[in-house]
Amino acid sequence: MDSQLLRTKFLALAPELSERGRRMWAATEALAIGHGGISLVVRATGISESTVLRGIREIKSGEEVEPGRVRRSGGGRKSLVSTDPTLAGDLESLVEPTASGDPQSRLRWTSKSLRKLTAELQAMGHEISYRTVGTLLEATGYTLQSNRKAQERRSHPDRDDQFRFINREVARMQRDGQPVISVDTKKKELVGNIKNGGREWRPKGEPEIVRVHDFMVPENGKAIPYGVYDLTRNAGWVGVGIDHDTASFAVRTIRRWWATMGRPSYPGATSLLITADSGGSNGARVRLWKWELQQFADKSGLAIHVRHFPPGTSKWNKIEHRLFSYISANWRGRPLTSLAVIVNLIASTRTRTGLRVRCEIDKGRYPQGRVITDRMFASLRVAPHRFHGDWNYTVVPRTD
Repeated sequence: MDSQLLRTKFLALAPELSERGRRMWAATEALAIGHGGISLVVRATGISESTVLRGIREIKSGEEVEPGRVRRSGGGRKSLVSTDPTLAGDLESLVEPTASGDPQSRLRWTSKSLRKLTAELQAMGHEISYRTVGTLLEATGYTLQSNRKAQERRSHPDRDDQFRFINREVARMQRDGQPVISVDTKKKELVGNIKNGGREWRPKGEPEIVRVHDFMVPENGKAIPYGVYDLTRNAGWVGVGIDHDTASFAVRTIRRWWATMGRPSYPGATSLLITADSGGSNGARVRLWKWELQQFADKSGLAIHVRHFPPGTSKWNKIEHRLFSYISANWRGRPLTSLAVIVNLIASTRTRTGLRVRCEIDKGRYPQGRVITDRMFASLRVAPHRFHGDWNYTVVPRTD
């Protein structure tokens, strides 16, 4: 056979063939030509001789490959993550302090370049290219993003220093075997046969029928999910309130988490680190929040270290993209017709990384407008940290 004709055939077929398909085609042509066929195929196509010989062996042995596979089961190079077990964790530790994104979405992005991340990983002892770093980031939910103009408050000059401080504190507590949690209130939800964003699989032409108007049904009320996410154990607790989102409700949920999940998991704990936003029911300037934490510290004997994220940076709070985003994905497109449905959907949230969630309804009443007087506030044992004591402080148990 003419070498040019063979090359023309290969160039026409190659784009449509898989790796195995090209190998088997080359082997078939070599066998059809007979003597000198292997050399001719190699010169015409550029496929290596060892590849053609491998294809011939596969044809003669009758070896079969499962439909849809390119290689036999177990074939091919092992992934870098499987051969370098600390790589994924080290990459996450480099990206997390600079990661941002929609709190209710798994979509995230980082301000660090691929080459900078690659250099840092190589300095940590990993053999990796910047292209592989990009592949790993995409696999864990990161994406390239262009700039988008938006009206946004000016960031605090100490914002990045606070992020780094929080990360150091979290790492220190985890090394010491002490619990670290991220807390926040998820978006309030109307209870009833009301449209819920997203889509779910249903028989064609049979969508879920919901109310035309998204108004609160008075007899059903609303649900207020307050979450506690254990950063070390990848476990969540959500209390679903029905009254008001106050600091009393927030700390009550934390106390329920401690009694049900925290204390059994950390029987020797002497302190607890809480990361939280600067606003809302767990805000840095909310007196009732600190008052309730003091009652919790007194009863549990825990020294409670609180680290607030700077104003306007709630998307960096771990609970947003490690717990709340998965809950939203789990109930997308499903009307939240009752509190029982909400609790079941939250509790059934799972991830491939092992996230488990427990949930309960909190029927307590938490009136708004509760005042903590100057005298009451002066009785608290709240020790501000030397770095930004307004964001970082410790509530010490009172023994007297």
